[in-house]
Amino acid sequence: MALARTILAALASLATLCGPAMAADQAIPPSYSWSFAGPFGRYDQGQLQRGFKVYREVCMQCHGMQLLSFRNLAEPGGPGFTTPQAAAIAAEYKYQEGVDDQGQPIERAGRIADRFPPPLVKFPGATPPDLSVMAKARGYERGFPQWLLDMITTYQEQGVNYLTALMLGYEDPPAGFELPPGASYNKYFPGHVILMPKPLSDKQVEYTDGAPMTTEQYSKDVSAFMMWAAEPHMVARKRIGLQVMIFLLVFAGLLYFTKKKVWTSVH
Repeated sequence: MALARTILAALASLATLCGPAMAADQAIPPSYSWSFAGPFGRYDQGQLQRGFKVYREVCMQCHGMQLLSFRNLAEPGGPGFTTPQAAAIAAEYKYQEGVDDQGQPIERAGRIADRFPPPLVKFPGATPPDLSVMAKARGYERGFPQWLLDMITTYQEQGVNYLTALMLGYEDPPAGFELPPGASYNKYFPGHVILMPKPLSDKQVEYTDGAPMTTEQYSKDVSAFMMWAAEPHMVARKRIGLQVMIFLLVFAGLLYFTKKKVWTSVH
């Protein structure tokens, strides 16, 4: 019993060192349901396309995603756009390519190999964060023993849970809580003071596939898109991982029967 308590204490201590810490008064985001959860999870192409639409119409005004290229939209395991569709999306944006003889910038239509453009709106003295890897960079501590089970279930949804909750966490501040000018109160944001105003509202973005046009649905869709942007090759990684595990099981079985064959006559 003493050894068991020592092991549990050591694991609990390790848990405090693993994962991002949270403020004492910061609300823990709820766990949402995601198609890409678990070792066999896959991205929902319809959700990624809706999330991309929300990003283009709302988030792109202030946030870039400049580690992502338009060609990624047509790669396997992603939103499912065709190469011509991705090229047409890229052509909607203008890129500077040198200057002419009068020193004026030369603009061209975007190409499929171009990275996503920078934010459309500039903020003097402040730059909203790039969203390329935001879904992997944000998270929260789930505590012991949950984090230990997460290693077995390949749990990796802290980031998208946090991002979804963040977009749904705007509230009126409690009595006595002072907000700086231009700031908003968010129960999931560290310190609760966030400079980004509430980005989404019901019926803000038009969906054509019958999905609910609600703030919660928008938040989940754009969070899923950010998860894909942070790890566009997740589906291939999981497939290769499964193939490797099958190979190792077969290889272990062959080694076992080979060992029995070789040593069967040794007493």
